[in-house]
Amino acid sequence: MKKLMVLGAGFPQAQLINAAKEMGYRTVVCSIPGDYPGFSCADEVAYADISSPEEVLQAAKDFHADGIATCCLDTGVRALGYACEKLGYPGLSETAAIRSADKWQMKNAFMDAGVNTARCYQVTSRESLGEALGKLVLPVVVKAVDLQGSKGVYICRTAEEAFAAFDEAMRLTRRDYCIVEEFIEGNELGAQAFVYKGEIVFVLPHGDNTYMSKTAVPIGHYVPIDASESVIEAAKEQSEKAIRALGLDNCAVNIDLIERDGKIYVIELTGRAGATALVELVSIYYGMDYFKMIAAMAMGDDPLAIFNARDGKAVANASRMLLSEKSGVVKRIENTVPMDEHVYDLTLIIKEGDTINKFTNAKDRIGQVIVSGKTAQECLDRIDEILTQIKIEVE
Repeated sequence: MKKLMVLGAGFPQAQLINAAKEMGYRTVVCSIPGDYPGFSCADEVAYADISSPEEVLQAAKDFHADGIATCCLDTGVRALGYACEKLGYPGLSETAAIRSADKWQMKNAFMDAGVNTARCYQVTSRESLGEALGKLVLPVVVKAVDLQGSKGVYICRTAEEAFAAFDEAMRLTRRDYCIVEEFIEGNELGAQAFVYKGEIVFVLPHGDNTYMSKTAVPIGHYVPIDASESVIEAAKEQSEKAIRALGLDNCAVNIDLIERDGKIYVIELTGRAGATALVELVSIYYGMDYFKMIAAMAMGDDPLAIFNARDGKAVANASRMLLSEKSGVVKRIENTVPMDEHVYDLTLIIKEGDTINKFTNAKDRIGQVIVSGKTAQECLDRIDEILTQIKIEVE
């Protein structure tokens, strides 16, 4: 029986493991120890730091994996590229993985390829930050280059905020530099894409709902987007240019975009499927199982067989992370949501007595809801209604 090693053991990776098992693959979950759901559903467990390319490579050898995959998580992308290239497995290259995992290398690749993106400078000290601020107009964004999601990303409206953000970013990063870039204010959106044997199979733009923490954090997504055909085509064009610029191939791709005055800018992208229900968004929209597509590609089987078997109907859907506005202990949970065929998923990952955090990033989510419908607006309205039917008391 062919064996797939999945990097990460969180909720999305557990879904990938279950999809692989349904396809008849044996599974190995690769992760540091912890209270993660992936451990209970995988056939075998390889304890390793998935941010370490050498540890992942050794785990793949020790457990005789026939393929390696991840999803919804940046931590293992660099190790995935390294191990796949060393072992000759399908997957993104080590070079593409390194560019995906370092926002400075990514930005350089964008600029070399003519991708629309924010002006950016590498900064290694408060002095070099001051020099960069002299070339940019406030507000700016300070970013750690090697962290995932919105961690280490700060919108700064004054020079004082920028210096404080630099100090914090340098405390968090493993690099000896971070970046500062112009802040492009506009409509946030994104795209999911899939690349196989040099061909971009699809680019699916999606709308984003955000929550303002230290920066705008995506907490939900929807398709189709409410935009002109020219904006949709520009999103696809810039996404494809960015994919080619990084050399991404044989992988899912998660892309963050901004639209301002009809022009699309690429914020960043990485060679794995997006988190916060974006795998489900693709699955529902196209009428197929995107987790299985990812698994098939990693195992050297044809993912296009899954994609081409879809029914051709584009199904509107939307998702939202459930979150708390304050930290504390969960005293009571009341859920009166009537379930029907349009509620694709309603998951609470907390219980009474749990200690939870005020929401600052995706790791603080306490659940998710996903719905389908005739239009994106219908789906968004249904989510708003569902949120009024879930009451969580925190003290």
